[in-house]
Amino acid sequence: MTKRNRVGFAAVAAFVVVGMAAPGPLADARERLRDRLAARMGADEGPKAPGAETISYGSNALQTLDVWRAKEAKGPAPLVVFVHGGGWKRGSKDNATGQFRPVHYPQLGYAFASINYRLVPDATVEQQATDVASAVRALIDRAGALGIDRRRVVIMGHSAGAHLVALVGTDEKYLRGAGLSFSDIAGVIPIDGAAYDVPAQMKDGPPIMQKTYAQAFGTDPARQKALSPTLQAGVPNAPQFLLLYVQRPDGVRQAEALGKALVAGGSKVERGSFPGEGLQGHAEINRRLGDPTYAPTRAVDAWLKQVFGR
Repeated sequence: MTKRNRVGFAAVAAFVVVGMAAPGPLADARERLRDRLAARMGADEGPKAPGAETISYGSNALQTLDVWRAKEAKGPAPLVVFVHGGGWKRGSKDNATGQFRPVHYPQLGYAFASINYRLVPDATVEQQATDVASAVRALIDRAGALGIDRRRVVIMGHSAGAHLVALVGTDEKYLRGAGLSFSDIAGVIPIDGAAYDVPAQMKDGPPIMQKTYAQAFGTDPARQKALSPTLQAGVPNAPQFLLLYVQRPDGVRQAEALGKALVAGGSKVERGSFPGEGLQGHAEINRRLGDPTYAPTRAVDAWLKQVFGR
């Protein structure tokens, strides 16, 4: 974390502690400040990695993705697709992909893509999951031109993006809508999400996030259940999952429950529990994933090698 971000984190932490019980405008200001800090802490620390090709997968300006080709690939390369976070209402591939992943995965011989998707409130969470599936379809349709192995595709996402990739990996209707199925997804990597069981998170999750959840998921219990990967994880699901998380109590609780549901549904599940607390740890795992010196990177590399067979 940069000195500027350390100072910013300390400032917002003090602000939140002082105003924790305050209702109304002060609570709204805390949430806005928290969101802005989260975006900065998880953001790239430099220009976009060179070599990206930008593809539109729909008519909306946000339905775009960047893709980096594998380096020195011998034959079609496996593909890793990243979905950014931002509370379902903000964020982009340009400020949340991180500086390491677009370099690290192509160096391993994998293609790497990072997608934008439509945002709440202009779009629904259902439409966002549809966008994830549509982006994967656009890449698969261009597999020959991009040097991609369409049978070795992994989707990963952080925070709200973790929820979206987990949803696409447990409710096949989103893939079917794009002319795909679970057989087109080799694996799923949700990174430090905390809304896999939406009703539970809206009941027991951090108070500061409740307005964000309400905006994304509404008040209809049936809709909340339908948008909960843990509650959709009956047979079938995507075949393999790697659940990554830091030591946020609600994130740990939600990841463990999702893992149990996926195993019961027949998926192979591995977990990676790493140091890091609160917003700082949540942002760091996104910002540093792909850094070869970072423990979660090594865990993902080993898992991808097993899933991709290379």
